[in-house]
Amino acid sequence: MIAPQIPKNEYQRQKAVEKYGLLDTLPEESFDNITRLISYICDTPIALITLLDKDRNFLKSHLGIPFNESPREISFCGHAINSDDDIMIVEDSRKDERFHDNPLVSEYGAIFYAGVPLVNNDGYKLGTLCVYDHKPRKLDSKQINAMLDLSKQVMNLYEQKYNNTQLKKFQTHLEERNENLKKFASIVSHDLKSPISNIVMLTELLKEENQSNLSEESIQYIEYLRTSSLSLRDYVDGLLQFYKSDHTIKKKREHINLSAFFLEIKELSAAAVNVDFEYPKDNNTTVYANKSALQQVFLNLITNAIKYNSKEHIKISISFEDTKSHYTFSVKDNGDGISENDRSKIFELFTTLGKEDRDGNMGSGIGLATVKRIVNYLDGTITVDSQINEGSVFHFTVCKD
Repeated sequence: MIAPQIPKNEYQRQKAVEKYGLLDTLPEESFDNITRLISYICDTPIALITLLDKDRNFLKSHLGIPFNESPREISFCGHAINSDDDIMIVEDSRKDERFHDNPLVSEYGAIFYAGVPLVNNDGYKLGTLCVYDHKPRKLDSKQINAMLDLSKQVMNLYEQKYNNTQLKKFQTHLEERNENLKKFASIVSHDLKSPISNIVMLTELLKEENQSNLSEESIQYIEYLRTSSLSLRDYVDGLLQFYKSDHTIKKKREHINLSAFFLEIKELSAAAVNVDFEYPKDNNTTVYANKSALQQVFLNLITNAIKYNSKEHIKISISFEDTKSHYTFSVKDNGDGISENDRSKIFELFTTLGKEDRDGNMGSGIGLATVKRIVNYLDGTITVDSQINEGSVFHFTVCKD
């Protein structure tokens, strides 16, 4: 018997084997399907998918034998990965000096062997797809081609499992990072809102107690300070809402009476006064959805419809349609409208259009980004149609399943 030589690139090859995380893993149907198939095609009682580890040949899938590893020094596969051929075939191991007194031959009757190295994208030979028989034999060209083709499928499975593992790690990393961002936003919100509130309170107190002693210019400066503080407070609140939105969405759904829901939205958005607010009033119309998520979407859209409307008489109209797979909502206003160039930007976080609202304040660029984020989590879509000086219509859907 001649033990297989250790490849010159063994260190790098071993790293490549370990990269896929398949050593000492349980049998999997996707691999077992291939060994069953190649055993049938080649008409052999034994078929294996192997990984050559440091001192053993680990069998990721084994058909026809009871064990899942064997010493590397007696492995046929150890010789196969050293071969320059696409496939190594041993028609009668009893006549081959490398194997004639090998325990696999004398104890398990491994007379015939055919093995195709499993080569990854970097050129490292990780193991083999191989078949054994208890008698001397040959493979025809169709059987050889089948082994070559299926070896590529095995390698595709290796790559797929590796990519899935990396995606899971990346997903875990993103979840941890997102959770840290939520904590950070919450801490910043708490630490900033208190001094901001103090600034607002002190400026109001200063203005009230010194009204007669302050010049018109000084009063204007105080008002600027108050307005800026309120804007900063809204910005902090919006940022916290954005990072908390996915947590809200994960809460369970409930049956919602739309008529009552829209009345509540009207009151919460301060649209009850000086706003012509229309919505479906059928008391029998209900949806099964996440109420708090819908509230966030509608409150953002309606608040914007009021804030960015310079007309004396504000009109807001909500429509609803129940389709087979989705709930479809529309929020229409008669506001200032959005230019065609700006429509693609409005859902991006921190993107503002440089336009003051009806109270003279600048937006934070968070509200519509939050809306889109929530709608995406609800497996829906959101679009906008708009004309300058005529108004906008926001259409969004919510998946029913």
